[in-house]
Amino acid sequence: MQTIQLKVNEKVYEKLMALLSRFGKEDVEIVSDEFVSDRDYLQKELDEIKSGKAEFYSQEEMEKRSEELISKYEDKV
Repeated sequence: MQTIQLKVNEKVYEKLMALLSRFGKEDVEIVSDEFVSDRDYLQKELDEIKSGKAEFYSQEEMEKRSEELISKYEDKV
């Protein structure tokens, strides 16, 4: 499937979306920039996990790190 990006004037946007909605999801899928950036980010994270380079933390470790970070900055406000 090919991906294209369009800039569409407000006055034709609704007509274009109506036209595109006539196609099935297997033919046309509408994706936003946010979707693409999220997908790319998640793929990078998955690749890191699969390669064994990812670091994992327990809930207790994460809570401790969060508390340390909050205490570091809470007095500066």
